[in-house]
Amino acid sequence: MRKITLVQLSFLIVVICVQSLLEGQTLVPAEHPDDWMLTFIDVETTGLIPGYHEMIDIGLVITDLDGNEVARKFIRLMPDHPDRLSPGAEKVNGFSVDRWKKLGAISSSTAVDSIIAFHRRIAGKKHVLMVAYNCSFDAAFLDHLFRRAGKTWRDLYFYYILDIPSMAWGKGIRLLHGEKLAHYLGIPDEPRIATEHTGITGADLNVRIYRQLLKISNPE
Repeated sequence: MRKITLVQLSFLIVVICVQSLLEGQTLVPAEHPDDWMLTFIDVETTGLIPGYHEMIDIGLVITDLDGNEVARKFIRLMPDHPDRLSPGAEKVNGFSVDRWKKLGAISSSTAVDSIIAFHRRIAGKKHVLMVAYNCSFDAAFLDHLFRRAGKTWRDLYFYYILDIPSMAWGKGIRLLHGEKLAHYLGIPDEPRIATEHTGITGADLNVRIYRQLLKISNPE
C-alpha cells in the first residue's frame, strides 16, 4: 500500500476543508432558493416492514421551495412477493396481482430507472430535498427498492429529509394522522377508499399541507 507523506496528508485535509466551506456557502436554501427543489413522496406497500414487505406504488410531486408544482410522476410496481400482503395494507390500498397487472404495474428495477430519469430531467443539477408524511417509512421502502436494483436513492436527494407532521408540530399543531391534520387546516383530504387511495393522492395531500403550513406564523 502506498504511504501518504505528512505534506500530502496536510494538503488533502486543506482541500477537503475548502471544499466543505464552498459547499456550505452554496448549499443554503434560504440564500439560494433557486438552486433547490422539493420532492413530495408517498408510497403504498404490501405491509409495514421494509425489506420484507414491498412498495407497490409511489407518487412524486416536485415543487419549488414555496410548494409550486413543477412536475409529477406516479408509478405502480409489481412486488416479487405478493403473498406477503398484509390484511391492513390490502384494506388501505386495494392491492391484488390481477388488478395491478391490469393497471400496468412495472418491475422494481424498471421503476427505479424511471424515477432516476424523472429526477434528472426535472431537477438537473439542483439540490432536492425529500418531503414525506412519516418520512422514515417512505425513505426505508425507497432505500430497499433502490438497493435491490443495485443503486442508491442518495444520488437523487440531499442528506436531510423533511417530515410533514414534524413541520406541523413545530407550528404548535399536535396532530399526527393526515386526515385529522387536513381537517384542522381546512384543506381537502386524500381519498380513503382503497381503490382510489394511491401514492400520488398522498403526495398531493403532502403538498397541500405544506402550502398551508407555510401560511401559519410560528407560535411565540
